[in-house]
Amino acid sequence: MSIEQSMDKVLARRDEVESRLADAASMSPDELASLSRELSELRPVCEQIDLVRRLEGDRDAAVMLAEEAADDAEMAEMAQAEIQEIEARLPEEMNSLQLLLLPRDRDDSRNAILEVRAGTGGDEAALFASDLFGMYQRFAAKHGWRFEVMEVSETGIGGYKEATANIAGSDVFARLKFESGVHRVQRVPETEAGGRIHTSAATVAVLPEAEDVDIDVQESDLRIDVFRASGPGGQSVNTTDSAVRITHIPTGIVVSQQDEKSQHKNRAKAMKILRARLYDAERARLQAERAASRKGQVGSGDRSERIRTYNFPQGRVTDHRINLTLYKLDKVIAGEALDEVVEALVAEDQAQRLAEGGE
Repeated sequence: MSIEQSMDKVLARRDEVESRLADAASMSPDELASLSRELSELRPVCEQIDLVRRLEGDRDAAVMLAEEAADDAEMAEMAQAEIQEIEARLPEEMNSLQLLLLPRDRDDSRNAILEVRAGTGGDEAALFASDLFGMYQRFAAKHGWRFEVMEVSETGIGGYKEATANIAGSDVFARLKFESGVHRVQRVPETEAGGRIHTSAATVAVLPEAEDVDIDVQESDLRIDVFRASGPGGQSVNTTDSAVRITHIPTGIVVSQQDEKSQHKNRAKAMKILRARLYDAERARLQAERAASRKGQVGSGDRSERIRTYNFPQGRVTDHRINLTLYKLDKVIAGEALDEVVEALVAEDQAQRLAEGGE
């Protein structure tokens, strides 16, 4: 499909949505909300289309004027100046339009489930997992997102074996989806008397939150165990069997929740995480099929390889997928400069998709 056809298709869809919204009284609340959201997403694209076409029209008019004013040097000069000004601006505006016309990831507007786990490196890896979890919590606060801690398994010295959160807000998954992978840290642990730099790692998974309609989970596919919750070191948290462990038998995925005192609430949280993991597994399978020829693509979600290194002695953060290095590690960990990394990853993904024809 040519860019002109894409532009016409977007404008036609906007007109169709506006026409349907004019008869809002006949719609269900869900349909009304869906169309309203779609219209708000279409408007900036349509505005950019109108701008590009207006510039192209002004350029064509100036070209015609320059031809007609061949005997009027002053008029011809003015027309040529306008042509040059428009042609200098058009490529930038056209590039912006092409980015807007790229198909959006259908999950970009979703909330996300964040899972951070300590990897190799013992206590230092657990401390780093805690640092990462805090980084995302501060990053969420900066963007006005709601950050709900769902489960934390602590080591007793301030580290996290694993931690899970539900992050809700505008375009959460779009901003965080490239964070999935192995994050490596290089620093001198507080317990290291000799001042040697240690290397350890933590894994991050960002899953789009699934709706009930996305994943059909059959009760017959679940094994649900209840047990007594316990805290760090084995001390009792409560005296009832409120903790819940859900096993999805077909896939072997296991989710446990024990933070709430209510078995019902723990089960609800566990099901939310299970749905997100099942949805992400299906999403990854479909992506793998579509991206078989794009192994190096940014955002492939491959969590088996290192994506970023945090070097504390040098104050350096390096994202290995796009060879980006920032010497502002403290601001990245504080959640303040993480946007610079995220925006570079988004831009690289957009450039890759533009080069591949918008796939």
